[in-house]
Amino acid sequence: MKGSFFVCVFMVFLHQGFADENEEANGNGVVKIGVVLAMGSLVGRASNMCISIALQDFYRDNPNFTSRLHLSTRDSGGDVVQAASAALDLIKNVEVQAIIGPQTSAEAQFLSDLANKSQIPVISFSATSPSLSSTHTPYFIRAIPSDSIQAKPIASLIKFYKWRQAIVVYEDTDYGAGFIPYLTDALSEIGSRLQHRTLLPSVASDELIRKELYKVMTMQTRVFVVHMSYPLASRFFRQVKQLGMMSRDYAWIITDGLTNLLNSMDPWTIDSMRGVLGVRAYIEGTQRLDKFSTRWKRYYRKEYPNEIDIPHFNVFCLRAYDATRVLALAVEKSGGRSVGFLRPTAGQMTANSTDLLTLGISPVGPRLLSAILDTKLKGLTGTIRFVNGEIQGSTFQIVNVVDKSVREIGFWSPEAGISREISRKVVHRRSNDVENLGPVIWPGESTVTPKGWVFPTNGVKMKIGVPVKKGFKEFVNVEWGPLDGRPTTTGFSVDVFHAVVKGLPYGLDYEFVPFADDHRKKAGTYNELVYQVFLGKYDAVVGDVTIIANRSNYVDLTPPYTESGVSMIVPVRKERGSRALTFLKPLTWELWVTASCFFFFMAFVVWFLEHRINDDFQGPPSEQVGRALYFSFSTLVFAQRDKITSNLTRFVIILWLFLLLILTNSYTANLASILTVEQLQPTVTDVQTLIRNEDIVGYQGNSFVEDLLIKLGISRSKLIEFDSAEEYVEALSKGSSHGGVAAIFDEIPYIKSFLSNRTNDFMMVGPTYRTGGFGFVFPKNSLLLSDISSSVLNVTEGETMVSLEKRWFPKQDTSSSWSYSPSSKGLSLDSFWGLFLMVGTASMGALIIFFIGSCNEHWNRTVSETTPMTKGFWPRIVAMAKHYIERDLSLHTFRRKQRKEGETEENREVALAPTVTENPLSSHTNAECLSIEDGSPPHSTSVSADGDDDYAPIQERHAPTPADGDEDDDAPIQERHAPTPADGDEDDDAPIQERHAPTP
Repeated sequence: MKGSFFVCVFMVFLHQGFADENEEANGNGVVKIGVVLAMGSLVGRASNMCISIALQDFYRDNPNFTSRLHLSTRDSGGDVVQAASAALDLIKNVEVQAIIGPQTSAEAQFLSDLANKSQIPVISFSATSPSLSSTHTPYFIRAIPSDSIQAKPIASLIKFYKWRQAIVVYEDTDYGAGFIPYLTDALSEIGSRLQHRTLLPSVASDELIRKELYKVMTMQTRVFVVHMSYPLASRFFRQVKQLGMMSRDYAWIITDGLTNLLNSMDPWTIDSMRGVLGVRAYIEGTQRLDKFSTRWKRYYRKEYPNEIDIPHFNVFCLRAYDATRVLALAVEKSGGRSVGFLRPTAGQMTANSTDLLTLGISPVGPRLLSAILDTKLKGLTGTIRFVNGEIQGSTFQIVNVVDKSVREIGFWSPEAGISREISRKVVHRRSNDVENLGPVIWPGESTVTPKGWVFPTNGVKMKIGVPVKKGFKEFVNVEWGPLDGRPTTTGFSVDVFHAVVKGLPYGLDYEFVPFADDHRKKAGTYNELVYQVFLGKYDAVVGDVTIIANRSNYVDLTPPYTESGVSMIVPVRKERGSRALTFLKPLTWELWVTASCFFFFMAFVVWFLEHRINDDFQGPPSEQVGRALYFSFSTLVFAQRDKITSNLTRFVIILWLFLLLILTNSYTANLASILTVEQLQPTVTDVQTLIRNEDIVGYQGNSFVEDLLIKLGISRSKLIEFDSAEEYVEALSKGSSHGGVAAIFDEIPYIKSFLSNRTNDFMMVGPTYRTGGFGFVFPKNSLLLSDISSSVLNVTEGETMVSLEKRWFPKQDTSSSWSYSPSSKGLSLDSFWGLFLMVGTASMGALIIFFIGSCNEHWNRTVSETTPMTKGFWPRIVAMAKHYIERDLSLHTFRRKQRKEGETEENREVALAPTVTENPLSSHTNAECLSIEDGSPPHSTSVSADGDDDYAPIQERHAPTPADGDEDDDAPIQERHAPTPADGDEDDDAPIQERHAPTP
């Protein structure tokens, strides 16, 4: 009995030991992973093989890892319900820790909800719809970039080829619909738009596809963006080719999902897509990728030995390979144990509980999810790193389907945009530079880039509306035939449009439709005419339509082909009255006053610098003032004759003459202009005068000018509408007080036409209120607008516009002064203040230099001659002033003059003296008699004992010489006549009376 007990205990422990060992093996061994794919599809079969290859490579590279993934594969059959059923089976019965798949976005939408409920990660490598977000379904992980990021590369491609509109064709699934909002926004950013959206069910019949294709064939747009799965796309493009839409003028762009499968498509599908452009995420070629290609072929041959051709692996296969390696690494990092799900308790379940309510919760799910999101590795497709639950793509490859192959033509990246070579550097290039992409073979084997649109194939001509006008018919004139009543449209604006269309690289089939009522009168205003384009009644409007802001809100307008602006026409009157003071008009009063003050200032400067050393500025005060003013004012005509002796004066006068030269020449030119030009003055010069005087104002009817005048403050009751130039003349001639108007506001082209032969009676005055000029009107986002606008610029910049203007406005003289500018107020001080400043500064400098020198000299002299009576500061100042008034005979100018006068007197003495005889008495007598007869005092012809200066004046030579024989040449004449004390010698120059006296 006891032995039996021990045997039982031994068996219990042995069983417990085997159980623990088995549990430990399960914990360190296999981790169950589910796979849900459409095994019958091209992507599903290839991806399943890549998942198996990935596990083999991973554990071969990491033999020390303790965990192993065990795959449980289910076939979704491409059906959402079947995929959901397979997922439920894997979660509830197999209790997988994660699911790889599903294949489509619609399947992933349902599986992601199951994953959230069971807390098991779902990793999809092919569900690209942007509607799937980890924000709402955190357990959904996308191991492939979202479709949203390819919208910008496609938009850049459309911008590169200058296409303004596109038509998108997409399938009616989450995969198709989720991409459209991002494409719409991307096109809007570049100024393009989606003209039409064609929605096709994923199981659309060929008949439905053809019906939709017929619909888009009647539209102008020829640029198509195709976003659909491969099964639908293969049938779609075959129908496209059958209907002849894979030909010239068409452009087709396919998205990443289709482009990635080009290398795996059958030859018939590829043949139907020749000329198509595609964008796909760029995967860099590496040696590792080449080795994988070898293993792929070997594995495929092993799995499908009966197939002759081995297909090329696609990008989805590579994504599945990388996703599997990420999951295997995350399982190892998270602990690598398979743990049973937490089931709901019996109290939480009812008899009616469904399978969804009985789903368990994975206890390791949150830890495994965190490990997956934190995993970063280098995969076949590049660096694998998850941001917000999905892989971020950056660079795209642009390819062209040529024959039955795919050719790379360029790349797109956020940094460099479209480029020929792959580059992550920012390159400053033009976005539409043709060298940025390689050559493209377009549909129809064409090498010419499609313009992106054509005229509808229904053969309907463009209906172009034209205004019906009563006046100014040189711009637009509509006349109806007398027999058939068909309208004929002519005019300057019409001819400009003809020239613009002629400059297009293609032809336009159009007809003009007058905007008239049943009585052939105008049917409304210009705003109403423009609005007809918005309503779709007209395809365009041609005429004298002004480009203004409110019209651009609902239509597009071309660049202007005429001048822009609104101004005012008023009558003119010839200037009457006396013109006696016309000579004052060339200069403003400020300049007259400044110049006059400078004349007086220059008179003072010259007098101050010259009067002590120049006899011309000596004499009584009135004489000095007259001399100074005469000298200053005579410089105006350069007629000054008084000599100047100071270098400071010369310097100042040179600058002053330079100023007068410029001033007088400017005065002469302005005066000649005033006298020769006929003075025509407007009756009104500005709008405020009209408002203040409450004058009547006119404008051209049916235009926007009425609204402009009301905004300027003119009352509506003061406005009168006119339609023709003749009505303008009549109303302006009467005037506001006699039933007419004081002014008429109109656009500059009309004003130029009106004034072309009426410049003597009317003129344009006032400010110009800017507008856009005349332009052509087209619907918003019109495909014609870009080409028409370019052609308008070519016409306006060339000789065509000149010839059209000469044809329609032959009398218009563009060089004549038909506009008014206020009369000149004369030359102002602003033009000459620099010259006056220069002369004034130089003059003040000269005065200061002269004054300092004079003060220094005279102060020292007064100090040396100071007496008790003149001692003190103010007496010295008075003495200096008196001394300054007197002439400075010590200066070289006076010495030179005295020498010259002495030479003259000496020559006169020699000429009048008799021949010297032996009798000195008779000689003296004759000299005396001659002096008496001459009226001059008697003098002696003998020389002084010590030799007199021959250049000294005769009067000075009569004075006795000092005893030491030296004579001061500079002494005053009065002093030199005074007798010098004798020291025993006789003075030869003594008066004759004294020399006849007896000697003691």
